[in-house]
Amino acid sequence: MFEATASPFLVPFAGGFRIGEAPTSPPQDPGKKECKKRLDKAVDKLADLQHMLYAHDHHAVLLVFQAMDAAGKDGTIRAVMSGINPAGCQVFSFKQPSREELDHDFLWRTGLRLPERGRIGIFNRSYYEEVLVVRVHPEYLGGQNLPDLDHATVWEGRYESIRDHEKHLAKNGTVILKFFLHVSLDEQKNRFLSRLDEPHKNWKFAAGDVRERGFWPRYQQAYEDALNATSRSWAPWYAIPADDKPFLRMTVAEILVDSLESLGLAYPEVDPAERARFDEMRTLLENESA
Repeated sequence: MFEATASPFLVPFAGGFRIGEAPTSPPQDPGKKECKKRLDKAVDKLADLQHMLYAHDHHAVLLVFQAMDAAGKDGTIRAVMSGINPAGCQVFSFKQPSREELDHDFLWRTGLRLPERGRIGIFNRSYYEEVLVVRVHPEYLGGQNLPDLDHATVWEGRYESIRDHEKHLAKNGTVILKFFLHVSLDEQKNRFLSRLDEPHKNWKFAAGDVRERGFWPRYQQAYEDALNATSRSWAPWYAIPADDKPFLRMTVAEILVDSLESLGLAYPEVDPAERARFDEMRTLLENESA
């Protein structure tokens, strides 16, 4: 079963993560130019690793991205996966659940989108919304028609369900990497103002995002609790500083490369009997009439 690779941003497995102590800016910033250089190097490696992952066909990879609004999820996914063959990658964004989705358990809709072996799946938001947004706004539970709803125990119950779900996936060959893009309140404000000031970014702005800033302390507590409850060696969380986008993208890419390299991926060996026919097939091909 997959074991998390080391990183200064790895969330401990036994609790102890304190969101107020986690950096939102790089502890040591290599600079924009160096970050871009290292990102490009990691992207090149990812292209080769993805090809090997597909050929090896023993593992699936699930990348989960969670963050406050304007933390840079879309841009990070685009930058890190820029060298990936689109045929081997799938991205799903999970927004407000539909009526059909609400009539199932909270893991149902994401379960339908899990990657098969040999492919990389990306969740831009995920089942974690059910212990983040819904925890900050518990009134949303009213639309889920849950039997015997107990507000005192529902969150611990959901953490347990998530841990069991992720461990089951890991035991069956899915590599789960979860990234919390940790942006500061001030940087989020600056990015919202940029969306208002720059016409080509206006479409990104939503008034509701600004209203949610009023719940910032509750969101921070929800993230801290969720990460402590669900960061495990087989499904680790990484709390990545997100105020500096070049550093953020480089760091995510390098963690992904290190994780894939740890799997010992290899191209399948050709069966000896089949290999013995290579010379025969070569001769047939070379003797084909033009």
